[in-house]
Amino acid sequence: MTTTLTQPEVHPLVSELTALAGKSIAAGPAHLRGVRQQALNEFTSLGFPNTRQEDWRFTNLAALTSNRFVAPGAPAPVQPDQVAAFAVPGLACHTLVFIDGHYAPQLSDIRKLPDGVVVTTLHEAFTKHRAIVDEHFTTIAPFESSTFAALNTAMLGDGVFIHVPRGVEVADPIHLINIATGRGEPAITCPRNLVIVGERARVDLIEHYVALEQGVYLSNAVTEIFIGDSAHAGHYFIEEESNAAFNISSLHAKLGRATTFDSHSILLGGAIVRNNVNPILDGDGGNCLINGLFVGGGSQHMDNLMRVEHLKPNCESHQYYNGILADQSHGVFSGRIYVDRVAQKTDAKQTSANLLLSDDAQIDTKPQLEIYADDVKCTHGATIGQLDEDALFYLRSRGIAPDAARAMLVFAFAAETFNRMKLEPIRQMLERKMLSRLPEGDFLATVL
Repeated sequence: MTTTLTQPEVHPLVSELTALAGKSIAAGPAHLRGVRQQALNEFTSLGFPNTRQEDWRFTNLAALTSNRFVAPGAPAPVQPDQVAAFAVPGLACHTLVFIDGHYAPQLSDIRKLPDGVVVTTLHEAFTKHRAIVDEHFTTIAPFESSTFAALNTAMLGDGVFIHVPRGVEVADPIHLINIATGRGEPAITCPRNLVIVGERARVDLIEHYVALEQGVYLSNAVTEIFIGDSAHAGHYFIEEESNAAFNISSLHAKLGRATTFDSHSILLGGAIVRNNVNPILDGDGGNCLINGLFVGGGSQHMDNLMRVEHLKPNCESHQYYNGILADQSHGVFSGRIYVDRVAQKTDAKQTSANLLLSDDAQIDTKPQLEIYADDVKCTHGATIGQLDEDALFYLRSRGIAPDAARAMLVFAFAAETFNRMKLEPIRQMLERKMLSRLPEGDFLATVL
């Protein structure tokens, strides 16, 4: 008797994206075809994650996978005043603009940089800075177990390459503005960023995703940051996509000895958003802050997956993630602190605080510790609640209208996240955006 093995059915979108990626690989740099083809094979094998997988237990991707996505065509015309609307008021920046995944040099502004600093597109860096790119590319963003990292590596859209040499400080932040026009057929873009910060160097990167129209599209981004000994890097991820769009982002950072790394994530738009943050503390005395806020309304779904890896002794990591959910929105926070057996004297904290503004809003939160060392201080906790009725009564008793009182409490909750940001203009910009989403926001702006 002969047994015939039935191959699992491949999802139509997987087949379509595999074909798109295959064309991209054939047209791309020859020296990258091997790793990109390997990533494509992994994507085809993995398929899209489903709710039977632990890391995706609370996120159903059916709304995403029911679409057909095409490669972005020639960039649509975008005017300078449209780009200016996404600038950070009062903050001098080196600005790189990408329109539907295409670099737009005519809309970008890379100012005079310190000697030795390189800020360019990743595609250009593959040619002009190949040795250092090849040394780092894909080494901390593994695609073997991640569908979206594999797809990003296979399709390999353009992005930014930043190299800050030893001992150099880049005073002005580097602002990446990724603009989706939302026009035409739903498109997929796969931005890829590579940042290398030398010993005792310093740089701040703002990764900003915005939309001109409320169209359907998929942004699938991967950023790798390597931070040398005694260096500092700050990363600000601001997501303001179309409420009909999908954003999957993965941030991977490797920290050296006595390194400081600050990660700030603000999620405001998107139909389904998945925010992955994975710092690796690989040097004695490293310090990492992971700070975030997600604000959902309507039927938005916002999923945050944090994994902090403590691989060396005497390191600190602090995670603070706040969620504000209204209407029928759904939030997810899944955080894991991993402490290797050699990572003694680890000090790690993880906090998930969530505010539900309606009876239909949902939050699933899962803080976790995985500890193999015995001399550590590790804590984790989660809170879920609604607005404090006593606080509301206090404000009402002082003559503040009901909507204004509620808005004040919601804003105060969000401001906890903003106050941990070191760049004051970003903090002020986000405060204004938060106020604009609240009833009586204009009134609050005059009194706060």
